[in-house]
Amino acid sequence: MVVRIRRYIVAGLLVWLPIGATILVFSLLLDLMDRLLLLIPPPYRPDALLGFRIPGLGVILALLVLIITGVLVANLLGRRLVHNYEKFLNRIPLVRSVYGAVKHFAEVVFSDSNASFKKVLLIEYPRAGLYSLCFQTSENPPEVRSRTGDTIVTVFLPTTPNPTSGFMLFVPAKDVIELDMSVEEGLKMIISLGLVVPQWHPVHPAHEVAASEASP
Repeated sequence: MVVRIRRYIVAGLLVWLPIGATILVFSLLLDLMDRLLLLIPPPYRPDALLGFRIPGLGVILALLVLIITGVLVANLLGRRLVHNYEKFLNRIPLVRSVYGAVKHFAEVVFSDSNASFKKVLLIEYPRAGLYSLCFQTSENPPEVRSRTGDTIVTVFLPTTPNPTSGFMLFVPAKDVIELDMSVEEGLKMIISLGLVVPQWHPVHPAHEVAASEASP
């Protein structure tokens, strides 16, 4: 009886815990964005003009700020202002380290260019016979390839469940195994400690491969 009750409690937690966590995170984000309205002079705030408070208006303000900022930095003058601003931040030791790390991480996550992860790979790490999930970041760095004499793949080996830290490794191309899963699926698998496993449908089923190998 006790075991059955405990099983029901765990089943209920599995339903309500993700829902509660999602509501909490979105509530915190909405509250944080609504605080942006405090930047507006009190007589011109929406609650003063309308006579009542509308939750979530900070999201609209945040979007407007992001769009205006994107338009400004897209031209020559805006890029110059950002460059001068970053030069100023780079002169402050602690701020320089934090700002540089956050900027590079944001470029990797949000960029659609070659700065983002390209493929999900498997490598034998930390020893032969044990495999780790990693992401390809670049291929054939000129100096590394010249000094090693091999075709090299640069990979990022993240830690779990926090994929923002990890190791950068130079691995010979012959020692990596390319996976079919997407980068998003790979990140979900790492964050979930391997509990969320993406579905895989092989292009050539095992029985077809066996039949082709058996045929002369």
